[in-house]
Amino acid sequence: MAGEGSTALYLLRHGQTEWSESGQHTGFTDIPLTQAGERAAAAAGRRLVELRGDTAPALVLSSPRQRALRTAELAGLSVTEVTEEIAEWDYGEYEGLTTPQIRETVPGWTVWTHPCPGGETADDVGARARAVIGKVSSALADGDVVLVGHGHFGRVLVASWLGLPPASGVHFGLSAAGISVLGDERGVAQVRRLNVPS
Repeated sequence: MAGEGSTALYLLRHGQTEWSESGQHTGFTDIPLTQAGERAAAAAGRRLVELRGDTAPALVLSSPRQRALRTAELAGLSVTEVTEEIAEWDYGEYEGLTTPQIRETVPGWTVWTHPCPGGETADDVGARARAVIGKVSSALADGDVVLVGHGHFGRVLVASWLGLPPASGVHFGLSAAGISVLGDERGVAQVRRLNVPS
């Protein structure tokens, strides 16, 4: 575990936005953090230090969306690379809509079980998540890795880390400015902490 001599992959979800509060699907729309989101992002930085110490991570990746970049900044992280690889799920025509709004025309719809017209499927997001895991694996030999990103993508990444299908991400909740810690025990992937509040 982190703090016991081994490195870990830390997932930091961006702080609150108006749309994360209202439940609107926010993929490519670039909206800022709320004031509460900014406070939580700063608190998340302090929480990260408590969890992993104050040594610099070997790698810090951030989504290019301002809500992620601002969260990284307020958390005191020096971003190594900004990449679309960890951007949020592309919801296509459902961007900006809530699940109840979508269900008015598609009963029973969830992002996990139904398509997003013009956007990504769970398998598409899973392919990105697996590519990111492959990318960060070598960096973990040199120290902790921190990813600053989004809720649905992060949930798929947790599932992929454990070798589960992308849609299994439905079982892992990630709140705004929450921190999750992924690692392994003797080579077996594990979730060390899930959704630690800031």
